[in-house]
Amino acid sequence: MGRKSTISLDAMSGDLGAEVVVRAAYASLQKYVNIELVLVGDENELGALVTRIIGDEPRLRIVHASQVVEMTDPAADSIRKKKDSSMRVAINLVKDGEADACVSAGNTGALMATAKFVLKMLPGIDRPAIIAELPSTGGSLHMLDLGANTVCTADHLFQFAVMGSIICSDVVGVAEPRIALLNIGAEDTKGNDTVKDAAAMLTASSLNYVGYIEANELYSGRADVVVTDGFTGNVALKAMEGMVGLVKFYMRRAFTRNWFAKLQALLASRVLKRLSQETDSRKYNGATLVGLNGIVIKSHGGADAFAFQHAIDTAIVEVRNQVPQQIGSLLQREAA
Repeated sequence: MGRKSTISLDAMSGDLGAEVVVRAAYASLQKYVNIELVLVGDENELGALVTRIIGDEPRLRIVHASQVVEMTDPAADSIRKKKDSSMRVAINLVKDGEADACVSAGNTGALMATAKFVLKMLPGIDRPAIIAELPSTGGSLHMLDLGANTVCTADHLFQFAVMGSIICSDVVGVAEPRIALLNIGAEDTKGNDTVKDAAAMLTASSLNYVGYIEANELYSGRADVVVTDGFTGNVALKAMEGMVGLVKFYMRRAFTRNWFAKLQALLASRVLKRLSQETDSRKYNGATLVGLNGIVIKSHGGADAFAFQHAIDTAIVEVRNQVPQQIGSLLQREAA
């Protein structure tokens, strides 16, 4: 069975309230025998929710925090003025060794700044990055950076590739993840100097670098890890989310146009249900703030209990595979 994984949950920072986190915690406790969870936030509110939803559970405890980081709070203020926020306390538990990982649905900038301030960076990593699992025809891909660093050097992109390779191999189980650099063309002459320099570094490394990839190939299954700067990555991610919404809009309109279309929708209901399940973004909730000397998972702010529970899943997998330690070891080998 191995040792227990302890996960601290920032219960107060999401858009939908603490009940979502408590329900996700209950689902995780039902799913996993060998975990312990720490709910961080207002002890009176959380205590009432736990009593109503979970009941007596020895693998769950509450740690009080008197403040909440709001979505509108500047990152610097979250560090200086909210030292007893549920976010800060949950991350402190990781630093102090009372938890193996933290999950929060709070303000991304504040979470990144607080985690970096409290946990510090792994040796050899200059900046943390945001990595997330996304659907592809090959099953899934991991993409980074998705918004933490709008301007990057070639060294940063190389570090992202190392971290992405470890995350992909541990979370999905890909033995030698195929790594690609997002670019405006597949030819060696395309792209800016930063991308070209990163490509040279990756080619000379032991990583399984497969070259450049264009945006229209992101979800083709050609790569397991896609590396880019945070500005480009965030734009690509939001464009994908918008396209999924557009396709669903057109499908709803097509299948409700007239009585015959509604009949076709009825006949195709099982296929449409499966399509809806496969494109359900909640299954991919849980982005890792990778590069930190500790595990912090960012849940979408509007995540429901199903989605937040998936973020907890991600934390548990990374704890069991000791992801930060593996990233540090791979960086040392590449530097040797």
